[in-house]
Amino acid sequence: MAFKKDFLWGVATASYQIEGGAYAADKGLSVWDVGAETEGRIFNGHRSDVGCDHYHRMKEDVALMKELGIKAYRFSINWSRLIPAGEGRVSEDGKRFYLELLEELKKADIEPWITLFHWDYPYALYLRGGWLNPESPVWFEKYARVCGELFGGYCSKFILINEPQCFIGLGHWSGEHAPFLKLSAGEVMRVAHNVLLACGRAEKTLREILPNVKIGTAQAYWPLLPTTVSDYAFAREETFSCHKDFGSVNYYTDPLIFGNYPACFEPWQRECKFTYPASDMAIIKSQVDFYGVNTYTGDYIRRTADSFERVPPPPETPLTDMRWTVHPDSLYYGARYVWDRYHLPVVYTENGVALAEWKDCDGKILDYSRIDFLKRYLRALSRAADELPVEGYFYWTLYDNFEWVEGFSKKFGLVHLDPATGERTPKESFAFYREIVRTNGKNL
Repeated sequence: MAFKKDFLWGVATASYQIEGGAYAADKGLSVWDVGAETEGRIFNGHRSDVGCDHYHRMKEDVALMKELGIKAYRFSINWSRLIPAGEGRVSEDGKRFYLELLEELKKADIEPWITLFHWDYPYALYLRGGWLNPESPVWFEKYARVCGELFGGYCSKFILINEPQCFIGLGHWSGEHAPFLKLSAGEVMRVAHNVLLACGRAEKTLREILPNVKIGTAQAYWPLLPTTVSDYAFAREETFSCHKDFGSVNYYTDPLIFGNYPACFEPWQRECKFTYPASDMAIIKSQVDFYGVNTYTGDYIRRTADSFERVPPPPETPLTDMRWTVHPDSLYYGARYVWDRYHLPVVYTENGVALAEWKDCDGKILDYSRIDFLKRYLRALSRAADELPVEGYFYWTLYDNFEWVEGFSKKFGLVHLDPATGERTPKESFAFYREIVRTNGKNL
């Protein structure tokens, strides 16, 4: 069952969730730094001011990655650590930190995959209107230029944004995530459009600086799954249809790849009186080299007279600590749907499981359910990789970290983290994933 010889195995993290050092040197504040100060937003008042303290313990963490044997590490740049005001002056401390990280990865023979934006938007730019400001795409382009010039000598893989479905839908519409806004649907469409313009500008700037760069996005992707083989096309089309929310992958990737919004969303855009200059699409349309997807589960559906309904999972269906169903076929069908629509290589930029777990009396974390999860999901991924150009898999995440509004209560890591002391303890799944990487999935 081994994957192809050059299949890429890695882990993924995000700057705000692991770095800590929230007030170190001249770092600027992000919307998460400020938003977490309001009582009741984050589970039990947890904060990530110190977090996993990766800012101070980076070399120790890279040593763990080397022990794990991974070939690639996906991490994000904290925009306000690198450029404290969001634009203008570059922080020498921020520059030092990321260059030292890249040097350590190079010594460990681990390929860096840089995500430019993983939700920690500079608070200074938020005060100027954030993603609603028409200048926001230019701010992001300038930031991307700085990253390309500073880090391009080490890194050839750049992910423009992580999960617009979340930082736009949850951050600007439902108000659950930073910057904790509840805008109208038309305003959220404006936010999304500016994000797409930012991506288009950044893509072109990175290619100008780095001729051999490979660029993609990472989309939160919750595919609808067919209950029967004959329902495959139906489930795929419903996955890409308009449900009048901001969770669809194609709303954010059709413009980048095809140069237009999906036709099924146009009636909703007209209803919300959302308009834009046609010339914007020439800026947004980009050369996308790979399609990154972050998938944890999916929903099985069945046809109804005029639409579809989600099939309630049987009571025996496993649930993660996020109360997400364990549906391994989400990786198989998710990859097939993306290939059918975009004909781009697929990389699973996130997949993992949160479990309710703790150290046992002997100081071990025997997370056998995570091992079982990996077996099930990677077997499904292997099926997809046999049929399609699926090029890599990044487990989310290296160690237990700050899981946004859930604080430290949700544990996704291969390594246990004690937030009080910062102690890192590899779990049983760490050894299991190391063997997967070593054997290229041969014994799944």
